[in-house]
Amino acid sequence: MARHLKRIDLFDRFADGANRVFGGSVAFVAAAGAVLLWAAMGPVFGFGEKWQLTINTGTTIVTFLMVFLIQHSQNKQTEAMHLKLNELLASHHEASNHLISVEDLSEEELQTLHRFYQRLGKLAEQGGPLKQTHSLDEAGEKARAKARSSPGHQHQGARH
Repeated sequence: MARHLKRIDLFDRFADGANRVFGGSVAFVAAAGAVLLWAAMGPVFGFGEKWQLTINTGTTIVTFLMVFLIQHSQNKQTEAMHLKLNELLASHHEASNHLISVEDLSEEELQTLHRFYQRLGKLAEQGGPLKQTHSLDEAGEKARAKARSSPGHQHQGARH
């Protein structure tokens, strides 16, 4: 198991370093230079199939490998961002903890939550500035209290 973790750590360090190197302006200039050199060599090779195959093969290999490095970097950054947001939600006493680990919900559950927030936004617009509500729980309670205190709600309650 320790050997497996070392390989993951080694790949992680390699991917981080490769992203720093290949994500910078020097890498772009080098790639642009390689393309210009390839284009300049066209007349030497008579713009033949081998000349075209060289750039096609090179760019395909580089693109294939970079996809994995970019995806690794994106996954790591996304996970770090989720952890930071979870920490903020967990540490703020007025924030609702219902949204911690929301990224683990299914697409359907996320759509349900999105519709809930749309309704919550409409309720907030009716009740005043959006900044007056600090969490899902507080907004729900304010909406229920407002509904209980409205004249229509009291009238309906008298019928029951």
